[in-house]
Amino acid sequence: MSRYWSELTASLVPYVPGEQPKDQKYIKLNTNENPYPPSPKAIEAIRSAAGADLRLYPDPSCDALRETIAAYFELTSEHIFVGNGSDEILAFAFPAFFSASRPILFPDITYTFYPVYAQLYGLAFETVPTDEQFRIQARDYNVPNGGIVLPNPNAPTARYLLIDEIQEILETNKDQVVIVDEAYIDFGGESAVRFVKEYPNLLVVQTLSKSRSLAGLRVGMAMGHPDLIEGLNRVKNSFNSYTLDRLAMAGAIAAIEDRAYFEETTRKVTATRDRTVEAIKPLGFETIESKANFIFIKHLHRSAKELFAALRDKGILVRYFNKPRIDQYLRVSIGTDEEMDTFIEALREIIDGD
Repeated sequence: MSRYWSELTASLVPYVPGEQPKDQKYIKLNTNENPYPPSPKAIEAIRSAAGADLRLYPDPSCDALRETIAAYFELTSEHIFVGNGSDEILAFAFPAFFSASRPILFPDITYTFYPVYAQLYGLAFETVPTDEQFRIQARDYNVPNGGIVLPNPNAPTARYLLIDEIQEILETNKDQVVIVDEAYIDFGGESAVRFVKEYPNLLVVQTLSKSRSLAGLRVGMAMGHPDLIEGLNRVKNSFNSYTLDRLAMAGAIAAIEDRAYFEETTRKVTATRDRTVEAIKPLGFETIESKANFIFIKHLHRSAKELFAALRDKGILVRYFNKPRIDQYLRVSIGTDEEMDTFIEALREIIDGD
């Protein structure tokens, strides 16, 4: 610990991202990246934007991108906020809408950035237990609270909460902000954006990192009532007015407008996901039903930690969480058909090698 750190810095337990190794070439199934490249139109838009105008600051309000997103979701630009990935938007949302006086709620098994944000901002929080199969129960959120954060589908479990259950939570928490984190919604779920005009307490957060293959560009978006968007802008402009650069905005606009490419790649990922689930069943694996671009799997007789190490030795990276309730599971991102065939064959060799 540095003697120059503040007490807050010394107390922080930061989020740990998925491994990004540089020692050799791996099949990376550990960070939920899209296995397919971005839309060619997005690449061309980025190239076109890489010109003399880079000497100028970008538009701090990101009007062109916000208008594109608004048109996509049939909203107005006043309903839209954009930022440097959905993680940044969530980092703005916690101080914008939650206070230390009442605890915020989120599931006990979920994205581990949520408690990190709460700790960073000195916010009390309570985790709500998921059931034995990691399902979120809407009725469990009908309790006094200072706000709710719901990932849908959840990570790392891939569990999906039906849209009617999201609405039930909104109905029973009209005095609190409900954030629905939809990083993986495009792989089989129904977005809660449809409720934005009906519920002024709803903020839906999405990202272009997963379904639009732009993890390296860092673009996130939030949809909500204009009052919520103004709250996000107040926090954002207290940190950094220029969160998105010219290249990011150009690429994001083109990616959103290229619906055909988006639909093609998400369809390929979900088809490969479903095929992979069926292929590993005979090997003794159980899989939580997934509406994401990853699966959460457990072997009936083999340790997840051992499988993680054995796969790594074969040049395949997956995610292992050494935490209560999920320490016998592996989270596996969906790659190309060829990558998943290699993964399945590696599992077969590991299991048959006993």
